[in-house]
Amino acid sequence: MEDATPTKVTLVDIARMAGVGVGTASRALSNAKNVAPATRARVLQVAEANHYVVSPEASRLAKGNTGRVALVVPHLSRWFFGSVVEGLDSVLRGADLDVLLYHVGDVRDRHEFFERLPARRKVDAVVVVGFQVEDIERARLETLGVHIVAAGGQTAAYPSVHIDDRIASRQAVDHLVHLGHKRIAMLEAVDPDQPHLPSTRSPGYHDALAAAGIAIDPTLVVSAPWGGEDGAASMSRLLGHPDPPTGVFAHSDEVALGAVRTLRRAGLEPGRDVSVVGIDDHPLAALSDLTTVRQRPAEQGVLAGRLLLDLLDGKAPTEASTTVPTELVVRGSTAPPRRP
Repeated sequence: MEDATPTKVTLVDIARMAGVGVGTASRALSNAKNVAPATRARVLQVAEANHYVVSPEASRLAKGNTGRVALVVPHLSRWFFGSVVEGLDSVLRGADLDVLLYHVGDVRDRHEFFERLPARRKVDAVVVVGFQVEDIERARLETLGVHIVAAGGQTAAYPSVHIDDRIASRQAVDHLVHLGHKRIAMLEAVDPDQPHLPSTRSPGYHDALAAAGIAIDPTLVVSAPWGGEDGAASMSRLLGHPDPPTGVFAHSDEVALGAVRTLRRAGLEPGRDVSVVGIDDHPLAALSDLTTVRQRPAEQGVLAGRLLLDLLDGKAPTEASTTVPTELVVRGSTAPPRRP
């Protein structure tokens, strides 16, 4: 009895039936530019007639790459990181790249990721979201020939897309100063995994007060981890101060929203009794009428994705660092201080 199993058609078969070399057939199927239109049409016609499908893996190997990009993210549930990843993904998937998501929850996870990278499925590039890569880890990637791009972090020794945290903080505190506040507190958010690292948002607070001739009161600066509950606890400490602030600058909207909750539970109204301003323009900021400094994380992701595509195409970036502007959004949580 004759075997009914169809014989798998190979690239060699397609080239033979089209009357061209294997290399020409491969270039025609991959839409390379150096193939005559008539030859390309003949090869494609033969491939279609024989139901031949180009293997994506083989095509990528022929080009000398894997077609894979690793996105390394420290937080999956937070709005900022999800928005950056969404922007990145829209660009990278549109370029027919496989996106591999790696969650690194703390510094130890980050170190293990870069140590184990050579043993993982090989990637052409790594995009880190919201944190910086140490020099030894960057050198490891360069040794592997892997591109690295940062999205949502600060300036680094590799291509990056970010806001200027110092300017964003200055915009927030300047707003309180212009309203007439002089007792301005700062809810300083720190990374619990790296508490030794200096904050990139605190300098703007000091700049704004110095420019306004307002003496800095260190007792009005409360440091705590990022998060709403931490912001609520920090605001409680400020309310117990012998001379409480009339204005509060929070390092993020999540911290600011925690502070707002504490104020309301204490019978105080944000904007009327104590002004509060944050940074980010979190989706909940508009719903809670929070004044903030807006950044656009999805746009940062898109720009980082385009930057990465240029690197993968062998194009040198026109600028190693791209700073995305921020803007003050005034809502009801800030107002001039009440007269005694």
